Amino acid sequence: MNGMNTADAALETLCGEVVDILLGTVFLAVGATACAIAAIRWRRGVRILVWWGIFSGMYGVQKLVQTPVVVAVLPHALKSATPYVSTAVMYLLLVSALFAWRELSLGRLRFLVQLEIFVGLAIALVGIGTFVLGGPSEKWMFYNNLLAVLAMLVLLAVVLAPKFSKFLVILNHPVLAAGTLIFALEVLYTNLGTVLHYRPLPLVDSLGFAVLLFSLGYIALEIVFTNERRLLSIETELETARQIQSSILPASVPELENLRIAATYHPMTAVAGDFYQFVRSDNNQLGILVADVSGHRVPAALISSMIKVAMQSVAVHAHDPAQVLGGLNRILSSEAHGQFASAAYVWIDTENRNALYSAAGHPPLLCWRNKRGEMQRIESNGLLFGVEPDSEYPVCSVPLEPSDRFLLYTDGVTETENAAGEEFGDQQLERVVGNNRLQPASELSRQVLSDLPQVATF
Repeated sequence: MNGMNTADAALETLCGEVVDILLGTVFLAVGATACAIAAIRWRRGVRILVWWGIFSGMYGVQKLVQTPVVVAVLPHALKSATPYVSTAVMYLLLVSALFAWRELSLGRLRFLVQLEIFVGLAIALVGIGTFVLGGPSEKWMFYNNLLAVLAMLVLLAVVLAPKFSKFLVILNHPVLAAGTLIFALEVLYTNLGTVLHYRPLPLVDSLGFAVLLFSLGYIALEIVFTNERRLLSIETELETARQIQSSILPASVPELENLRIAATYHPMTAVAGDFYQFVRSDNNQLGILVADVSGHRVPAALISSMIKVAMQSVAVHAHDPAQVLGGLNRILSSEAHGQFASAAYVWIDTENRNALYSAAGHPPLLCWRNKRGEMQRIESNGLLFGVEPDSEYPVCSVPLEPSDRFLLYTDGVTETENAAGEEFGDQQLERVVGNNRLQPASELSRQVLSDLPQVATF
């Protein structure tokens, strides 16, 4: 009979260890998978998935290192480290759970959870340090358990009381409330066993943890998928905005006698604030506007659209750069408060071989004089659009000679950086223009783009 009882006890122990190994492996695998998904799709909003994965993985590790069969098959180096790993996990498991809860918290609750994290880390540091120095591993566990009880009471109140749900990212979520309540009951049932002198049923603690883990994981995935849908919606809207912005740019370049034009628009983001427009008078006269709104994305694109509309009202003065820029500045100063833009405008008269140029805080007009073999930087700047509504813009007269080459551009070209953080710069741009002085305008434009660092665009 004694032999049978011993065999039954051994079999029960072995079955328990097998179950612990399976559960530990499952929790560890779930945690690793969650962290891997978060790493692949990393962006703001997936941190809860990371902490949920760490929480699950640490619980799985705790199950495995507390199983004699697993410890017995480990190499000697790992076997000697097992007590330290077990102690560290024992203290830090609560901290990882609090980090996951922090991602679900708002306002005062978030501050309270962060305070609990700080206290939990302090207890863990002291507890692990005590064990490393030769003390008992559970010396400080009373305080860790006390903190866990307090945190659980707070979280129960928040998830069960509707008036406190405003402190959660997801309001009144039944899955989160059910998971937290079941886990709290499991903790209460397990810990009362010592006081009431009963033995808790096997696997109750693992089932309670699994329910809490499922509820947190469900919420984490719901948040991630919600963010993904929101991001997809934003990307769709940005694509629509990009198409709209492309439609306000000239569909083609005008053809004039004795003048060849090439234009390239390559924004750094889906939509941007760079803009250009042609104002044609006849076969010999043409106005060209280039503008660069400060900032990026949709706000800058909206201001560039406003410039497009405003240009219609000043087109009657196309032959006078000062009036064109002054009119645009007055409109933007009154309608686009707090927004700034640089611009350059040149009026070209091929019949009289002359150009009029003026700018508003814009990079200089580059002029390659082919007959002289020299580069000129033509500057005639007033204030940026939006600074002063009554700003004046000086005009520079530029004589035209056969085979001259002019380049209007935004600072997105010269400020583009390579991987080492070095700007493309004015000198590099001038070198490209000089080296391609005999090439067609379209080839020069292509060459400038190809020489820019590939990590950025303009």
